[in-house]
Amino acid sequence: MTQWQNTDTALDREHWLASTLTEEAHSENLTEDPIRYRTIWISDCHLGSKGCKADFLSDFLKQHDCEKLILNGDIIDGWRMRKKIHWPQAHTNVIRRILTRAKRGTQVIYITGNHDDMLRRYSGIDFGNIHLVDEHVHITADGKKLWCIHGDQFDGVIQCHRWLAFVGDFLYETVLTWNRWFNKARARLGFGYWSLSAYLKHKVKRAVNFISDFEHAVAKSGKQKKMDGVVCGHIHHAEIREMEDGVMYFNSGDWVESCTALAEDFDGRIHLIRWIDIDHQSVKQLTAQETSAEAA
Repeated sequence: MTQWQNTDTALDREHWLASTLTEEAHSENLTEDPIRYRTIWISDCHLGSKGCKADFLSDFLKQHDCEKLILNGDIIDGWRMRKKIHWPQAHTNVIRRILTRAKRGTQVIYITGNHDDMLRRYSGIDFGNIHLVDEHVHITADGKKLWCIHGDQFDGVIQCHRWLAFVGDFLYETVLTWNRWFNKARARLGFGYWSLSAYLKHKVKRAVNFISDFEHAVAKSGKQKKMDGVVCGHIHHAEIREMEDGVMYFNSGDWVESCTALAEDFDGRIHLIRWIDIDHQSVKQLTAQETSAEAA
């Protein structure tokens, strides 16, 4: 569990976080006719970090509605906030949209991840219609059992070499910083968003092998638990695959690089939504807004 280095600062941040999470949802100008799903999964938003695409996520939540919203870990980036709190209005807007959905009847399942592991001490607590848990079993409309976890328990670096995980997190944040500047230039030239870190992960052999090993380890554990499938996040690589042992593997991706979500329709079918690929005009507008805000 992540520990704040300064006790007074820790108390201040925990009180601030608690007030942010429990403040009453404000009335919002939501889309009158949003696309409705039975269940939506999002993960790895990393609110509180500069890499978070909060405007994209807020736009997605505005245009989609669901009976159950599963937040599959790393929604808030406690690792980043331990060093410095970065919380612009766009990040608050995401929290408010989630709270508004919960207020209007959506069941919200918040599964803790490694970056928001400071919340694991509160697992089992309900905040109105928001349920804080470490894992969750979801039953689809057609009766399939899905084990919903963040997935960090299958990352050997996180479990055995925590110091190396922090080094990797620093390097990852550095690449994301380069990526932001690169995409500012692309936006000025009229091009859409492109992820350098996602490109590197797909090209570097060790990264590809890690993703494959992770997927198989998660699916094997799901099979042992007699689940029909596993839904996770953590590795920032969205995917829907049927594994060799018949277990379905779902990864909801992230809102730092790919801006992806999983959605279950009312027949039990699960779809992968790539928000950047779908809404090009909105992405261009939001990229321009993000560029202007950072320049200011």
